Amino acid sequence: MAYLLMFVTLLHLITLAMVFIATMEKSWWVWDGLGLENSDLWYNCRFDNITGAWFCASSKETEWLQAVQVLMVLSVVFSSVSFLVFLGQLFTMSKGGLFYFTGLCQVFAGLTTFSAALIYKLHNKEILPNSKELTSGHFGYCFILAWLCVPLLLCSGIMYIHLRKKE
Repeated sequence: MAYLLMFVTLLHLITLAMVFIATMEKSWWVWDGLGLENSDLWYNCRFDNITGAWFCASSKETEWLQAVQVLMVLSVVFSSVSFLVFLGQLFTMSKGGLFYFTGLCQVFAGLTTFSAALIYKLHNKEILPNSKELTSGHFGYCFILAWLCVPLLLCSGIMYIHLRKKE
């Protein structure tokens, strides 16, 4: 039982880190193969070879981008709350109790991440600043990371729902 508890806790921490990185990092869309121009949920950035620095400007606020931003932040919040509640339940819950609230928060984190990634995929022409140049770009690792988080968050949530506290 101790190994299962450690596995679930480690899985939760890994998915929380992945969702946080997917939300905050700057690579949801990459325009060229060298990665010198990219866009994320917050900024559009271009690398200047002369100075060796990134120049970033705020993304154009569209309704679709705001929806993706809100959903990804909600996913981080749900997953963080879920972990804190899990730690609290671990020490205060009676023997035989189930971690329903923790599991539901993880499932909600998975569903909000799924919704955000799906909206970004379906509406990237409206979200990205240079929509005419989308053919010269591709999805970045943060977008892929968000999609990888979806099944991990959902599986983690289901495992929490079935996990019983034993002593």
